[in-house]
Parts: sequence; structure tokens; C-alpha cells
Amino acid sequence: MKRLLSVFVIFTLLLSACSIGSSGDGKTFPTGNIELVAPATPGGGWDTTARAIQKILRDEKLVDQNINVVNKPGGGGEVGWQYLSTKDAHHLAINSSLLISNHLLGQSNLTYEDFTPIAILTTEWMTIAVSTDSKFQNAIEIMEQLKEDPHSLKIAVAPGLGNNDHLSFVQAAKEFGVDVTKLDFMVYESGGDVLTALLGGHVDLATMALSESKEQHLAGNLRILSVSSEERIKGLEDVPTWKEQGIDIVFPHWRGVMGPKDMTEEEIAYWDDVFSKMVETEAWDELVKNNEWSHFYKNSSEAKAFFEEQTEMYNELITEAGLVE
Repeated sequence: MKRLLSVFVIFTLLLSACSIGSSGDGKTFPTGNIELVAPATPGGGWDTTARAIQKILRDEKLVDQNINVVNKPGGGGEVGWQYLSTKDAHHLAINSSLLISNHLLGQSNLTYEDFTPIAILTTEWMTIAVSTDSKFQNAIEIMEQLKEDPHSLKIAVAPGLGNNDHLSFVQAAKEFGVDVTKLDFMVYESGGDVLTALLGGHVDLATMALSESKEQHLAGNLRILSVSSEERIKGLEDVPTWKEQGIDIVFPHWRGVMGPKDMTEEEIAYWDDVFSKMVETEAWDELVKNNEWSHFYKNSSEAKAFFEEQTEMYNELITEAGLVE
């Protein structure tokens, strides 16, 4: 009897030991503070997203642990993402398409495969705009002129070639049959500089995010001729999509969250649960509306497939644009 009791005690202890540190029950992870990396200086889109996530997860009590936002600016996200690559699943970072384009342009050795996609959260849509005295009344008129003479128009973009502002226009022009290698892009440092150039008559049109053009459109200072969304934007019902104008593209300017490589299934499941609940909160909905974003949630497995699709598309566009050989 004593021997059987001893065996039972040992067996029980072994089971208990196996459960320590396991996240299989969803309760042992996370075991420490959470760090959310914003790979940019305070105030920008990545930082705004990170701090909004921090606040909502706290306020809605979706995470029990402390959540700290850490700014790691530099290299168009490179510094922050390199930092994340050395951490564990208690560390997440905000990402965007720059994770893809930086690598394709030869500016980074990192790819999405060096991380664990956790979620795609939001998107902002891209627009093209002209001054109020422009001769162009719709986006197709612009494309028709560019197809005839790609050098004939000056197109403002910021902050560089290969980003979403640039590539969204390239995709639309390519679909229309324009020789996109000959387009005349004028590169400015910021969206504000692009607006100044457009309103000052220094360029013929501009490609920019919706948040940069909507207010000026509603004020009557410029005219948005197209938006890259699937459907017309609420509050901008007078602006048609590319698809409505016969150019079959949808181009999101998305932001998401990722973790380091080789996260366990349990860790991924934990974060899937957290973010799926977060995007359903009223606080998140209000944040999205206030920033002129759109809901664009994809869970970890969906985000991985999305990254694969986006990488293929960006590779094609960057090559077509003549940015790489």
C-alpha cells in the first residue's frame, strides 16, 4: 500500500511539474509585462496605433499585465523590428507594408517570415487629388493623358518612392496601360509638403492618404478624384472608387501587429483572442472613425496569408515601376 501511495504521489507531482510554464490552458501566458514597440518617433501613425492599443487593452481589461509602449525609431521601421526579432512573445510591434517594401527595395534583410503575424487591424485608403481649377474632372481623364504621354504630368508623393502613396498610383496606372517607368513623380518630405505643392500649383496632381486629403476636399480647396477602397467612403460619397471608374484595384494602406519568430501555438492563440475582442469594442470603433481609418481585422492565420499575397503584389509593382531590376 505504501508503495502504491508513493507512486501516486510521484505521478501527481510529475503532472504538476509539466503544467508549470505551459500555456496550454491559456492562463500561464503571459507571465510578465507586455512591451508594444512603435518603430517610430512619438506622434506618427505607428505610435498612435500602439498607444491606442495600450489604452484599450487596459481600459477593457483584456490583458492583466502591464503594457508599455516603447518607441524605437529609425530606418523606416527597421530599428524597431530588429529589436523585436531578439525578444519573446511578451513583445509585439506595430507593422505596415514597409516591412515588405523595405526588403524588396534592398533596404532591409528582414521579411515577414522573420516574425509571427498576429493581426492586421486597420487600413487607411489612398486617394488622388487635383486643385480646384484643374482641367481634370475624373481619374480616367488623368490616366488617358498619362497613357498618351507619361511625362506630361507632375505627380506629388511623399516621403519616397516605393511606399503606398506611390505604389497605389502605380498599380492603377499599370492596370490602365500606362508606362509606369516613365511617370514623373515629385518626391516631398511629408504629406503637408505635398498639399502645399498641389495647392500652390507646383504639381498637376497628388497621391496621398485619405486623412491628408479629406479635410481639404470638404473645404473646397482641392478635389479628390478617386479612392482606393472597395466602396465609397462615408462622408465622401461624391468620390468614386477606382473600381467604379473601370480600373479594378483595391489598395489598402494597412497597419497590424506582429510578434517574434517561432511563437508557440498557445501564445498565438492568446493574442488572437485578445485582439479579436479588442476590435469589437466601442473604443476601438471610435478610434478608427476619428483617424479616418477603416476596420480591416485579420487574425494570425489570415494575416500570414495576407502577407504572402501582399509580398507578391509589392514585388510585381516595385519591379514594374523600375525601382529594382
